[in-house]
Amino acid sequence: MSSPQTDTTRWYSGISRYQWLVLIIASAGWVFDVYEGQIFNITRGDMLSELLDGDQAAVKGWGDRFLAIFLLGGTVGGLVFGSMADRYGRRPILIVTILLYSVFSGLTYFATDIYQVGVLRFLVALGIGGEWAVAASMVAEVFPSKARAQAAGIFHASSILGTWLAALAGILVATQWRYAYLLGVLPALLIVWVRASVKEPERWQKQVDEDDPQSNKHLAGSFRDLLLNPRWSGRAFGGLLLAAVGLGTFWSVTVAGQDLVKELLLRTGTAAEDVGGMAKFAYGIVQASGGGLGLLAFGPIAARFGRKPAFVGFQLLALLIVPVVCFVPQSYTQMLFILPVFGFLTLGMHAGYAIYFPELFPTHLRATGASFCFNGGRMLAVPVLLFSGWLKEQPDMQLRYAVLGLSTLFLVGVVVVLMMPETRNQELPE
Repeated sequence: MSSPQTDTTRWYSGISRYQWLVLIIASAGWVFDVYEGQIFNITRGDMLSELLDGDQAAVKGWGDRFLAIFLLGGTVGGLVFGSMADRYGRRPILIVTILLYSVFSGLTYFATDIYQVGVLRFLVALGIGGEWAVAASMVAEVFPSKARAQAAGIFHASSILGTWLAALAGILVATQWRYAYLLGVLPALLIVWVRASVKEPERWQKQVDEDDPQSNKHLAGSFRDLLLNPRWSGRAFGGLLLAAVGLGTFWSVTVAGQDLVKELLLRTGTAAEDVGGMAKFAYGIVQASGGGLGLLAFGPIAARFGRKPAFVGFQLLALLIVPVVCFVPQSYTQMLFILPVFGFLTLGMHAGYAIYFPELFPTHLRATGASFCFNGGRMLAVPVLLFSGWLKEQPDMQLRYAVLGLSTLFLVGVVVVLMMPETRNQELPE
């Protein structure tokens, strides 16, 4: 496909009020989507200690198992609801996925044993996995090509608000973790706004209204067309591997920032009762702020230099910052200065998934393909997460060395993205 002439006007020039509204609604759903994932990471110590009667050895093992369950649920939900969004429309499936993760998050308040939490986390993840694919596809289809990277970058960068909200909730509720999950019911209010304000993207509606028997509407949401058609299959599997690297390193490397802070505080003699709150602040506010800036920066960088160079640059720099954050800081203050850079480089590339994946597939496969890449990546990240948990539990393995070893996955991501197509300045495929 030939590239259109580059538009030199500002990317937001000519964007309508409705396009901004779609971006705001999609971002609001993603904010609470991320909140649901992060609130468990922040409160799991208190939650699991209570449910497991203080058995700290079991707490660590069950924590990683629940994260694996969460990734699995996200994969299943993403694949199912992504396909349904291509078949039945973006708006109704967006409503269903938001309702799903809202209700089951609230029900976590009433959980009384470890197995109830496991089931509820799986059901929450079903909605979360589906919501991302639908929202990312809507943003890509509503915004013009000159603004797509920046809009999608803003959409994914809004996740930082979800992380901040989870961190603040975790700090405010302290050990009373159940109240943090009640906040997860709030996104259900978004459904009223979605029903009143959002219409189906013109690209999707045009496909539905198409009378041409040669059109692709009969293939909408088809995994057979996605995975067996050579035009799309290479993109689907390449995107899946790229997401697997990002999600695997997120849960094994980026999230480890909180534990690295705890280890440093204990090593430097900080009182045990102060460690939890200080680590939550360092990870949930300081590191997350740097991560948010990285997410915002990825869009303009991808628009200026291309999607592939942006991915390669972020992953190589992420590889370099990991040994710095693991071995350089000798005090809490020093760690606070390094964590924003760590967050910027290890998290920023995730905005690229919302930008890049919808650009790889046609309208009849856009949500299906984007979901297959992002949520299929969750599935491949599960073994990474389980291996990460096993590695960090080894008696002679220091956390710093485990995180350093796991960071070599960024090199795999570089190799994968070099084999993918460039989509900068191209219209969405049809």
